[in-house]
Amino acid sequence: MSEEQAGQDAGRPGLLSSRPVHRGRVVDLAVDTVRFPDGSTGELDMIRHPGAAAVLPVLSPMDSADPIVVLIRQYRYATGGWLYEVPAGKPERPGEPWDDVARRELEEETGLRAGTLRLLTGIYTAPGFTDERIHLYVAGDLTAGTQSRDADEFIDVVRLPLSRALEMVRDGEVTDAKTICTLLYAAGFVFGR
Repeated sequence: MSEEQAGQDAGRPGLLSSRPVHRGRVVDLAVDTVRFPDGSTGELDMIRHPGAAAVLPVLSPMDSADPIVVLIRQYRYATGGWLYEVPAGKPERPGEPWDDVARRELEEETGLRAGTLRLLTGIYTAPGFTDERIHLYVAGDLTAGTQSRDADEFIDVVRLPLSRALEMVRDGEVTDAKTICTLLYAAGFVFGR
């Protein structure tokens, strides 16, 4: 890098240094020294996550008046109980394509295989302290596959009309952010509700 480039980059917001604190099975924690847009610097706790894919399985034809969707009811220690969620998970290896992650997690958690898979959007889960980005999908033309859950996954598969899932969002029964985003995005932009 030339002196001129270094001088130009010196004022840009971003990472100056990173001090690892913990490397875990799911996330890594670091304390980053960063430059802010006004030129000041500070330290921020940063959780690094490889990202994930989440998928809304649709059992009935996509043009159904009230399509039947699949959610999972999963025990989550961090929340102190059970949550309704869309199937989701992280890559098994660096560079694994997101649609492959979505297909694999769908089958592992629900026992269903996607015939069609459509990317909806991507979301940052908590950009104040993590770089985790979840890629949201909708899956159709489902066929039977094989469930293969991790030892710490306790899951019930729930089939219900989209209208009921949306009521559950409205009534606070669905509180998982990726699930709310996936359901509302699909309802508004795939099913036109």
